Amino acid sequence: MILETERLILRPFKETDAADLYHYAKDANVGPIAGWPPHTSVEQSREIINTIFAQAGVFAIALKEVNIAIGMIGLILGKNSNFPITEAEGEISYWIGVPFWGRGLMPEAIRAVVRHGFEDLRLVNIWSGYYEGNAKSQIAQEKCGFRYHHTEEGSHNAFLNEVRKEHISRLTRDDWTMANYGKVSF
Repeated sequence: MILETERLILRPFKETDAADLYHYAKDANVGPIAGWPPHTSVEQSREIINTIFAQAGVFAIALKEVNIAIGMIGLILGKNSNFPITEAEGEISYWIGVPFWGRGLMPEAIRAVVRHGFEDLRLVNIWSGYYEGNAKSQIAQEKCGFRYHHTEEGSHNAFLNEVRKEHISRLTRDDWTMANYGKVSF
């Protein structure tokens, strides 16, 4: 599946994205705040493409003009989520390379995936989280209509093997419908 926005193509990752992925994912300002260690080689990025990113609902974020991977966004459903959610719910996670911060690209990508989740997949809720101190992620979620739901004080992060405070946000289909169409769907 491919989703398009005004400036972005959200598409499945390809092995040929490994060098571009590594270029942005090796930056220590990106991974740790999102909960994963910086990539250490193109080979590691290729392995992550072939394992972690090779699942339905995970998209490379690419600028339309050049179609190179500059980030990742995923919508993971039900029991495959990091959260205890039902099969009628999804969890959205994302990151984008530092050169693209502050340009509104992440909210643009989030909105496209949220639309897909509610219109195509008929989800009832979409959840997202951000670790304490990740103000950029919090702002992106708020811009897209997510509302704070709760905080998990002792959230264990397996990728970094540490315990963190994670804030959880939710967007309901009714809230999204009201914001986008001015009416509630039943």
